[in-house]
Amino acid sequence: MFAVFFVLFSSAGAGNALAIECPDWTASRAEREINRLADQINQWDQAYYLEHQSLVGDAVYDRAQAVLAAWNRCFPEQSRALEPPPRQAGSLLVHPVAHTGLRKLRDADAVERWLQRDGDIWLQPKIDGVAVTLVYRRGLLHQMISRGDGRSGQDWTRHARRIPAIQLEVPDQREELVLQGEIYWRVENHVQAEGGGKARGLASGAMASRVLSLSQAQSLALFVWDWPNGPATMPERLRALRALGYDVSDYTHRVRSLDEVRRWRRHYYESPQPFATDGVVLRQSERPAGDSWQPQPPEWAVAWKHPAATALASVVGVQFPVGRTGKIVPVVEVAPTLLDDREIRRVSAGSFERWQSLDIRPGDQLRLTLAGQTIPQIRDVVLPALERTALPVPDPDAYGPLTCWQPEPGCEDQFLARLLWLGKSLKFRGMGEARWRSLQETGLLTDLLAWTSLSEKQLVAVPGVGPKRARQLLDNFNRALAQDFRSWMLALGMPSIHLLPEAAWRQGSFSIFSKRGEKDWRQFPGIGPQRAGELVSFLRHEEVQLLGVKLQSLGVAGFR
Repeated sequence: MFAVFFVLFSSAGAGNALAIECPDWTASRAEREINRLADQINQWDQAYYLEHQSLVGDAVYDRAQAVLAAWNRCFPEQSRALEPPPRQAGSLLVHPVAHTGLRKLRDADAVERWLQRDGDIWLQPKIDGVAVTLVYRRGLLHQMISRGDGRSGQDWTRHARRIPAIQLEVPDQREELVLQGEIYWRVENHVQAEGGGKARGLASGAMASRVLSLSQAQSLALFVWDWPNGPATMPERLRALRALGYDVSDYTHRVRSLDEVRRWRRHYYESPQPFATDGVVLRQSERPAGDSWQPQPPEWAVAWKHPAATALASVVGVQFPVGRTGKIVPVVEVAPTLLDDREIRRVSAGSFERWQSLDIRPGDQLRLTLAGQTIPQIRDVVLPALERTALPVPDPDAYGPLTCWQPEPGCEDQFLARLLWLGKSLKFRGMGEARWRSLQETGLLTDLLAWTSLSEKQLVAVPGVGPKRARQLLDNFNRALAQDFRSWMLALGMPSIHLLPEAAWRQGSFSIFSKRGEKDWRQFPGIGPQRAGELVSFLRHEEVQLLGVKLQSLGVAGFR
């Protein structure tokens, strides 16, 4: 049903191969989906190139391009090429040496493979600005050209002459001297891990303006990252660039191992810098002469982007687990997605209401981000699937704190969640979800306390449980029966348990608690009308009363 393509991201996308499955679509649907994704990317390009606004992060943009490329391969008759990036009005100049762009490596494994090549390897921060070519003729600045399509770009020479950071004259008197670098916006103590800010947009907007103001000119700087036909090795180039007035040696580091690359990448991500960055660049010390460069990623230089704070993820399914208290928090399954250097396959929708508002379905393209730098969360739906897949959505009104005390049809999830909570509260060892589930699926757990009457013979019959494990489980069960009254009420799920003082537990019992009315419970600090009502409803519920009777017969403390 599915074919798989391995898509290599170009200079516009992220490097290394990513598997993208061909959707099981009709030709008609494929055409509509492809056109809509292409239109979205073109819209982002319009905002980026003409309005200097980045509507999505690089990782999201790169992934969208990769998905479109894969879909075009899957459905060649419905394929659609992207429109060329829009240009600012003005005359174009041809670059004396093409801008190559960079292939972006996906992860540490790809970086380690690249490092295995022969030769001296150097690392620089990947400055987040706008790429340019500087052309000097006999020592005098002749032109500054925007990157454009790598072959030609806008004439920015007039702006260049107003930027103090750009040398109008250099001591090298050769007929033509070509430098490539990045115009960036100066920032003070910028920490990339705290957000990219607007540095790139400010630089791009300033260079695209008709008149460059004095304050803009003073806020701009230049990082020269290559001299295409300059000295042959990196150390020689660094010394020569310093002589030209473009010293980048403090930001250029020889690296010999993946650990060193990681350390510098983390440094430029987490430490204060005078510029915004979006990763690091690895370069071989020696590379071909600039005459052979093409506007496409070379083999001798690559980028490793910073951990993605946002990512585009394709939805493959939605699950609706019911928790112990009857709360349904949908879990969205996505195709493997890299976020913050981690592969994400599942992400919580946050709440049932939020899932409803977003109406997340298989085929949707989601934007994921990080909450608190660690937890993946759904930011929004970037592109909903045109055809909405029907899902087995449970009725949230059918579940609550007092439902599903047995594993009846439709109650499997909540009942299992009750078992997990009970095991954790009573300090069971070796009783994770898989073990409880195996007992449940074998039909041995007809209610929340059915495990108290299991024999070693019954346990050994459970897949994965041998005699030794069975004896360990029985030991668990016996020790649980010796737990105190408070631990047992916690295990059963009694609400507001943390608000009751120690004296209430010493003097209380299940019988005493069950007889209390709302007025009695409200005498305890922190327990208002709502909590008092919840306590009465719980303790007098038929299923809880039956569990209390069973615990009484077992001689558990507080139930005798």
